Amino acid sequence: MNSKYQPIMESFLFKNGVEVKNRVVLAPMTISYSQQDGTLSEAMLAYYESRSKCVGMAVTGSTLVAPNGTVFGGELAADRDEMIPSLRRLATAIKKGGAKAILQIFHGGRESLPEVVANGEIVSASAVAKEGLSVMPRALEEQEILEMIHAFGASTRRAIEAGYDGVEIHGANRFLIQQFFSPYTNRRDDRWGGSVDKRMAFPLAIVDEVKKVVNQHAKRPFLVGYRCSPEEEMTPGITMADTLELVDALANKNLDYLHVSLMDFWSKPRRGVEDNRSRMEIIYELVSQRVPVIGVGGIKTPDEALRALQSGAPFIALGRELIIDPNWVRKIAQGRESEIRTEITLNDQGQLGISDHLWKKIISTPGWFPIKN
Repeated sequence: MNSKYQPIMESFLFKNGVEVKNRVVLAPMTISYSQQDGTLSEAMLAYYESRSKCVGMAVTGSTLVAPNGTVFGGELAADRDEMIPSLRRLATAIKKGGAKAILQIFHGGRESLPEVVANGEIVSASAVAKEGLSVMPRALEEQEILEMIHAFGASTRRAIEAGYDGVEIHGANRFLIQQFFSPYTNRRDDRWGGSVDKRMAFPLAIVDEVKKVVNQHAKRPFLVGYRCSPEEEMTPGITMADTLELVDALANKNLDYLHVSLMDFWSKPRRGVEDNRSRMEIIYELVSQRVPVIGVGGIKTPDEALRALQSGAPFIALGRELIIDPNWVRKIAQGRESEIRTEITLNDQGQLGISDHLWKKIISTPGWFPIKN
């Protein structure tokens, strides 16, 4: 291995005692590969096994905590105990190569589609329809909110029983948790909405529930992470100032890591703060003494990964890059970094084990993946 890239391959010890073998995380991506009932398919098993064999941690794509939370169809499910054997098979496959297996738990909220959710009813923080769709979600009632919080905890218990090394609470990408935090989708006037403190109540209650379940059920160190999106482009929407309040509160919850969801690691704030640094650098400065940060977004090469780590973030997550080249980390370890692929071709679907759903998205979304004709 080229000694230049040694920082990428260094191990990391979390404060709870979990040690990972390097600083690369398989980013969570919804690949729509499960069976219709939410159980693991052989194709999904092969996909995760090939892409987790050399990383330090592998985070699964969105895993359902309730049947009415599905967004794409084909998500893995952790919403009932019958799913535990399926979840266990995936955890075992991920851990085979030494990676830590992290189950990302989520609910789609208003992003869910009527034709794929369990009962056709869309729920959210408030009755604010998704842009471009006429389907109006229904605001969750008080008891339903409490049940939803419990659902995240119950899915965490199932992850523990299935042998995962941790869970990641999906509070990003406009799904249900973010819908409660956003002033655009949360128009409530009760204890769950209004001020930024009240809009944080639902995310923080989920963190508390998940950590309570871990304390009750985990017999060994178990990681709890949280993924957030720093800003929204709409007005009113989440600003960088809002996010700094949220991550400050999250850092005080004794989380094991904070995962910042970005398309570009070096992107700068839109509004809310007067600061010319990147969002990642601003967040890192605020929370780094309390919680490790995972950065992601547009990191393609080992040199780009090295630069990101040098900004202070202890981890970098790769999504598209590990889809294009499952051996990205191995090639660095073997001194073959010049052989790392950074483009995909139109003939690669079968060879790379990419689902039809994900492949259609790749070829129909200009600029999302670098495609070589």
